[in-house]
Amino acid sequence: MPKENTKVKSYLPRLKTDYITRIVPELQKELELKNQWQVPRLTKIVINVGLGRSKDDKKVIETATNTIRKITGQQPIETLAKKSIAAFKLREGNKIGLKVTLRGDRMYEFLDRLTNLVLPRLRDFHGLKLDSFDNQGNYSIGLTDQSVFPELTFEETTTSHGLEVVLVIKSKSKEHSKALLDKFGMPFEKKEGN
Repeated sequence: MPKENTKVKSYLPRLKTDYITRIVPELQKELELKNQWQVPRLTKIVINVGLGRSKDDKKVIETATNTIRKITGQQPIETLAKKSIAAFKLREGNKIGLKVTLRGDRMYEFLDRLTNLVLPRLRDFHGLKLDSFDNQGNYSIGLTDQSVFPELTFEETTTSHGLEVVLVIKSKSKEHSKALLDKFGMPFEKKEGN
């Protein structure tokens, strides 16, 4: 009796498939790049929460840890102070935040949920600012409230804290990074007159 092929077709996130099949060829043509390896690409997404004054409050730390774990599917690591600063009542080695780094399929899944579910749910949202790119072409998004994530219940959002999402992009310039994020469907604010 012949052995059946038991290989299961692997799952690729929707945005990753779109990037490979549609975005790379379009950007290569639009940006006039010689080969596909010059096309800007998303390398990782870093989500972090700064605990600030609540660094000693166990409830806030627990809530922030739970929030990051639920929205990313990964356990966050604690970030520690590198220096002691008396004015902030901060000692070297104190917990000052939490962070998670997403790569691969989880990164594309998170970006898909961020652009299609989370950002449209923000109150008074008129688009993402264009001046949040750094000199390397990375893009930062600051969220003041975690309640816009559909993975969280109302009870889990009673202790409010903000979080920052940094999209780390390998590209030549800010313009190339913006072109990539436009193709991914990031809702940038429209300039007046357009």
